Amino acid sequence: MADMAIFQPEFTKIAENIRGAEGPVFDRDENFYMVAPEVEKDGKYAGQVLKVDLKTGKTEILCEPSMDGDGGVPAGCQCDKNNVIWIADMRLGIIKVTRDGQCEQVCKTDKDNNIMQGCNDCIFDYFGNLWVTAPAGKIAPNPYERSMEEPFGSVYCRTVDEEVIKVDTGILFPNGIAVKHSEDGRPALLIVAETPTKSLWGYTIDGPGKVSNKTLWGKLPGNLEGGPDGMDFDEEGNLLVAHWGSSHIEVFGPDGGEPKTRIKCPFANPSNVHFQPATNTVYITEHEFHGLWKFEWKHKGMLQYCDTLMF
Repeated sequence: MADMAIFQPEFTKIAENIRGAEGPVFDRDENFYMVAPEVEKDGKYAGQVLKVDLKTGKTEILCEPSMDGDGGVPAGCQCDKNNVIWIADMRLGIIKVTRDGQCEQVCKTDKDNNIMQGCNDCIFDYFGNLWVTAPAGKIAPNPYERSMEEPFGSVYCRTVDEEVIKVDTGILFPNGIAVKHSEDGRPALLIVAETPTKSLWGYTIDGPGKVSNKTLWGKLPGNLEGGPDGMDFDEEGNLLVAHWGSSHIEVFGPDGGEPKTRIKCPFANPSNVHFQPATNTVYITEHEFHGLWKFEWKHKGMLQYCDTLMF
């Protein structure tokens, strides 16, 4: 770590007091959304999906996910080509929300008819397959459990053929997730953050819902509590990883290993990062002020599925 480059950009605060701030995402018209997972009402979960005015910092509730009387804990978001926001929810699994606030639970079981686990983050590959981490136990109405101490966390893929496939399990709190594509735009490598071990696991993508060759792709520095959370690629193939509990975003080169740069943040608990399309601007959520911030990175962000034209 002594030789690691430190990058200290200017951070601008956009909003705060968003309980458990997570899931920053743009739709195709550059509307901005995020989630407040930690909201409760009458002792029950009542997480919110928010639309944020980035000029004023004002938020409005797009929806409060709830299924059969069980409130959601929305955590990670992605946008598809129809401007629908897909959400990894710790209580409801995979849900999706339209821009007029209509919410739908995508599935209650996987293709093998096993009850879905609660989900935390998600990413579309360029073919439209949705890869999802699932660190929670069985979805509501089952008890809310988290895999921080027992490794029952899993990874799913919801394919374009609408199959939900569990591709791996036995993980301690799988969290952030990213897909690296080959030069011709084909999904090549799946990267999954295992928060308690500070590990980034890499899987070769063999097809929709099919992976192999699990390896330790990267390792975060430090011995303190915390670990990798949300992540996003820049156009140079660098992976920016929110390092919860460290006051830094770790930047890994295209081949992983150890981070080559650390971005110093003015808060302790960065939770997720997301590039504004076709810009160097990174929006970052955090759990100290429960806020949303932005800064300028050295490179533009990698194209997201919703912005691609090739597929």
